[in-house]
Amino acid sequence: MRFAPFRLRPTATPAILRANSLIHRYGRLGRIEEAERIFHAMPERTVVSFNALIAAYFLNHLPLCARHLFDRMPLRNTASYNAMLSGLLRCPRRLAEARALFDSIPHPNVVTWTSMIRGYVQHGLVAEAEELFLRMPERNVVSWTVMLGGLIQDCRINDARQLFDRMPEKDVVAWTNMVSGYCIAGRIAEARELFDEMPRRNVVSWTAMISGYLQNLQVDVARKLFEVMPERNEVSWTAMITGYTQAGRVGEAAELFWRMPEKLLAVCNAMILGFGQHGMVEEARKVFDGMVDRDDGTWSAMVKTCEQNGLEMEALDNFREMQMNGIQPNFASIISVLSVCASLAILDLGREVHAALVRSHFNDDVFVVSALATMYVKCGELVKARKVFDKFDAKDVVMWNSMITAYAQHGLGEEALNIFNDMRDIGMVPDEISYIGVLLACSYSGKIKEGREIFESISSNPLVELRAEHYACMVDLLGRAGLVDEAMNLIKKMPMQADAVVWGALLGACRTHRNTDIAEIAAKKLLHLEPGNAGHYVLLSNIYASSGRWEDVAELRKVMSSRKVSKSPGCSWIEFDKKVHMFTSGDMLAHPEHAILSGMLEKLDGLLKEAGYFPDGAFVLHDVDEEQKAHNLRYHSERLAVAFGILKIPEGLPIRVMKNLRVCGDCHSAVKLIAKITGREIILRDANRFHHFKNGSCSCRDYW
Repeated sequence: MRFAPFRLRPTATPAILRANSLIHRYGRLGRIEEAERIFHAMPERTVVSFNALIAAYFLNHLPLCARHLFDRMPLRNTASYNAMLSGLLRCPRRLAEARALFDSIPHPNVVTWTSMIRGYVQHGLVAEAEELFLRMPERNVVSWTVMLGGLIQDCRINDARQLFDRMPEKDVVAWTNMVSGYCIAGRIAEARELFDEMPRRNVVSWTAMISGYLQNLQVDVARKLFEVMPERNEVSWTAMITGYTQAGRVGEAAELFWRMPEKLLAVCNAMILGFGQHGMVEEARKVFDGMVDRDDGTWSAMVKTCEQNGLEMEALDNFREMQMNGIQPNFASIISVLSVCASLAILDLGREVHAALVRSHFNDDVFVVSALATMYVKCGELVKARKVFDKFDAKDVVMWNSMITAYAQHGLGEEALNIFNDMRDIGMVPDEISYIGVLLACSYSGKIKEGREIFESISSNPLVELRAEHYACMVDLLGRAGLVDEAMNLIKKMPMQADAVVWGALLGACRTHRNTDIAEIAAKKLLHLEPGNAGHYVLLSNIYASSGRWEDVAELRKVMSSRKVSKSPGCSWIEFDKKVHMFTSGDMLAHPEHAILSGMLEKLDGLLKEAGYFPDGAFVLHDVDEEQKAHNLRYHSERLAVAFGILKIPEGLPIRVMKNLRVCGDCHSAVKLIAKITGREIILRDANRFHHFKNGSCSCRDYW
């Protein structure tokens, strides 16, 4: 940068004053080119002119330009040094340069010293700030208050109180800082005592005391103080309303919210989240729709509200609308939309979010990376999930557990065991979830010997206590292998009461191996523990139906009816053309393209018969003839989704289908054959695991 020769005046003319004012104004507005133009056009300048442009450069994140101009100044005063020092202290990684400048200042004043101390405090170097504070030739109330804030920030509350007591003059800011410090330290009684001693309070002091009570879970005391405040501002209202939402008292938060004279963006966002956390989606939507201005926090709150209340499609609609409005996704919205992509297995959008993560540098965060890897896992993209996992260095135990569980769900027991061993080799200690994941992997892949060894090894880990979940995994492993009696004996030896998960694993094994006697024992326990869970009735009904015990099936249905227990309908979905297509068992006509779908089902029926397929009527829960059973099986939701995928997904790409329940045995056999006769790869995720169908076989090796 080159400047014309400088002409410096000791005093300012009216023209110079106007120019200096414009430089300052344009700098604050971010119009740095116009500020430079005014400066360069000045025939004469004062030191203030230079100081104004230096400050403008720092405001617009141009520290090198500021330094260059500072070095070219023909004359500097203390204000010039202070402007340069304050600017450097606001820049990351320029603290050493700022200290070197501070040491070179010929005549530092109290503002100079205070700026340097504040810089140290802001960078967390409180000891260095304190050393400089003690050397100050003179101090004012601001210097004392900055040092007080540093000690509080450093959690040295007793030292802060000693400094506070030594202050020759205390303004309301110092009193308020000390009150806040006690609140942060959890010493709420001392905070209130100091608050009551304050010679003068302002709205900030009152809000600090109220926030302190809220931080320490004394919501009712906070409300009493809030009601007697002489005046309130937006921050006071926001603090009280947010305190209620964080305490789970959303009704009282809502009552205050609707009373609030002017509803700020922050409090509206807090209310959307508060309503969402309590399942009050309509109320959250009402707040959202009534807002004139919305920021990224508003949109992410609405996305989160929909996501956590099972409204995945609405969450996606909000996310897309947010992008259409030019709002960049923030951390919270990215986590929410990744969860939705994982839940619905929407791979294309998941990939788009991954690309956005890389651009925004969120991919350095362990929570985001964990959510990203989980998304790929639940979309059946295990290779991509592993790449995300391998590239991230700062893995925590949650990430390791996610990868172990991923391999387990895909039936890759050997790979899950390798990850488990790698985890231990680098010194990461497995937790309860690690053992659950690796035991599931052994169960899903039939590794009985390895599962037994790992189960026995848990007792040697002092940080892990054997829980019912670990026994459930072992019952599942033994039961899947046909060792139902041994699984029953293990339950009898459990040191704690078997819960519904344990008995459910046993009942599932009885379903697979048609052990009606033990099934009835397990079912009796389950119907006592969870009388409203339809899944247990359905499993027992399956067992009765496969044995031809239709009277028992009918009796069980009467029990369900008398207890008002309803079975969730089988539902499958598939993503195509950025839309999720849903299918419900027996309800093909609900889909707009049911005509061509029906034609594809008939075509597949013919191909299946030619390949030797015969429907297994044991999976139909009604006492009907064989022809009707075959008809019912044809319209299971997973069969409808697979047929749609064959119609729509281009050849060479895998067909990805998700189901809310466990895939039925007949559909499993049918889809294996469909994959063979069509030459397509079909990935089906059910409620328990993944099935990769290819060339007439499944990754589970029919062991599920």
